[in-house]
Amino acid sequence: MTIDAQTTQLDPLAGTLDRLIEQLSSAAPIAKMSYQGRVLDCARRVLVHPDGLELLQTRAVKMEQAGIFAGTDWENPSALLPRLVGNTLLHAAPPTIVLECLNLLRMLAVVQGAHTIPNFPAENARHFLTQVLALNLDRLFGATSEAARAQASPLSAAVDRLFGMLLDRIGAAGILGRLVDEIWRILAQRPLQVDHVKTMILQIALAISERGESLGEARLGADRLISALFGPTNLCREDPGLDVYCERLSMADARVVQAEASGMARAMLDTGLVSDYHAMLLRWILQNQHTHLLSDALGLGSVGLDALRRYEPLIHRLIDDAVHPGTGQAVLGLALMLERGILYSPPIAPSLWRLIHAPLSPTCEATLQSAFGTALPAKVHLLSGVLMLLGQPLGIGQGNNPTCQSARALSMWALNDPDYLLWLVATVTHSDRLVMHFEGQPLDSAVLPLGLASHTPLDADPVSTILVPHLDRIYAEMGRRTAGRYEDPHKWINPELHGWWVGRSFHIAVDVATGKLTDHDGFLRDFHASYHPQHNGNQPVIHPQPAGIAVTDANGSFIGWHAISIIRVAPDQNGIMRVYFFNPNNDSGQDWGLGIVVSTHGHGERFGEGSLPFGQFASRLYIFHDDGLRVADMVPVPQDDIDAIIGMARESWARDR
Repeated sequence: MTIDAQTTQLDPLAGTLDRLIEQLSSAAPIAKMSYQGRVLDCARRVLVHPDGLELLQTRAVKMEQAGIFAGTDWENPSALLPRLVGNTLLHAAPPTIVLECLNLLRMLAVVQGAHTIPNFPAENARHFLTQVLALNLDRLFGATSEAARAQASPLSAAVDRLFGMLLDRIGAAGILGRLVDEIWRILAQRPLQVDHVKTMILQIALAISERGESLGEARLGADRLISALFGPTNLCREDPGLDVYCERLSMADARVVQAEASGMARAMLDTGLVSDYHAMLLRWILQNQHTHLLSDALGLGSVGLDALRRYEPLIHRLIDDAVHPGTGQAVLGLALMLERGILYSPPIAPSLWRLIHAPLSPTCEATLQSAFGTALPAKVHLLSGVLMLLGQPLGIGQGNNPTCQSARALSMWALNDPDYLLWLVATVTHSDRLVMHFEGQPLDSAVLPLGLASHTPLDADPVSTILVPHLDRIYAEMGRRTAGRYEDPHKWINPELHGWWVGRSFHIAVDVATGKLTDHDGFLRDFHASYHPQHNGNQPVIHPQPAGIAVTDANGSFIGWHAISIIRVAPDQNGIMRVYFFNPNNDSGQDWGLGIVVSTHGHGERFGEGSLPFGQFASRLYIFHDDGLRVADMVPVPQDDIDAIIGMARESWARDR
């Protein structure tokens, strides 16, 4: 039964809500769920009242203390993802929507200093709410789509009022500016998945054009983003539509078309974003036999240009099959793949031709359609995904899935062993199974139980969508087969899973049986001897190496173990020795607490790398591999350096170890 928000009296509801909160607070843990439902139902009736938000805000803290979030995904605020809030508020069941609203009110209380949450300071709460607001600007500015209106629920008006309250209390100043800064920070890592970034840029454009919002100093950066996506060149400056753009190209002279090709490439390489107009330009170039413009449209240097000329039929076919409006990011992947020069490796071109011609299995096709829709054929999405991954090996992310091992493996293969990656793709798309070997025994993903992921990752790139379920099962089976060896299973798993080039010498800082530190001093000296150029005879990292870190939050508190890969170690422009690494957690820029903040640009990072000064990185390291090829005259590490690193570790994840 619906409740007329205009006629419902708020005072009786307030009394009922207070009574239910008391009952929830005194309920035994086993009965909490029943009382949670009663509180949420009453809170829903309060929420739809025009004046209900203020009442809920004054009680949000009491509800948390009573246990409204106990046993739910909202129990640990530091694990929440701002990008999921909008979808929850739009599509979830009413109790879940109410719970999300109560969480936002709880965050607001933290920002205002009325509440504290352990290990979640006010700045974290403000950042969370800022991101939520930035990702839902359409609700703030009334730019709701027809689809959103069709999906509106009885709670939609209340949710819109909540966003208005948050904007009023947090303040509009800085939201759009911080959003622009956040977009540039994300794009500096050149991620494969940029749909959410494009959505944010669209919302910024609407906010500027329809509401006249001021961005201050961020306006220039916003204009660059908006133009790169919706009008990167003169012939499409006002976003006229793809059909009009093609007509303009057909009527343009050679000089103008040349300028269009160069302008598209500049916008792409400047931002990492590819406009649908760019994809259409490449298709128009092929269809109208202007192939001499391809190198300009891709922004190629000498290596890429030579590869384009050498493999011209293959590149033309890849553009024809993989580059469409809707898969425009494949243009960037193609350009960067050519610049890497990997086509000169003999297996790569034949492997790509095989992938082009081979049909997809029905299961693979259905999986890709579930993740990416049916507007374009599944094969288009797969080929575009392959180009993106081969061009941006460090741009892959695990999505909201516990599959860092699989994402890291795909990145390492794309970077170091791309023909093996293409073989994996061909195998799965042909037979819906993957057979890998562990200690001489075959592991068939088709008959193995589920691994860490309980479902196909639909919030990932196309290659991950089809490969990760198989890799995850195989990884889990390797873990089962090493159980009971009383050592960390990654000692055996990492070399078998990733490849021969993973160092067989294995180092771990933690005793597996007790979880306590074991010879941390020796572990750190070994790490310096393996990776620090000033202590290993200036030996570089030859192949990316798997490593394990102890992830900590902004307070330095231990969160869990995580798989990363060490890419290289080198001094930055200021002479500070840094470890450059790949983190499959979608965004490498993280605050690990106590002054350790991972950098993604500004310290010599290449696209997709995170970096830290050597000692700071070592303070969070607990597993690494090396090849055992030590030099005879290693320079010893000063004890003060080791003590400083141990101190950083024991102030954070190793505090109780």
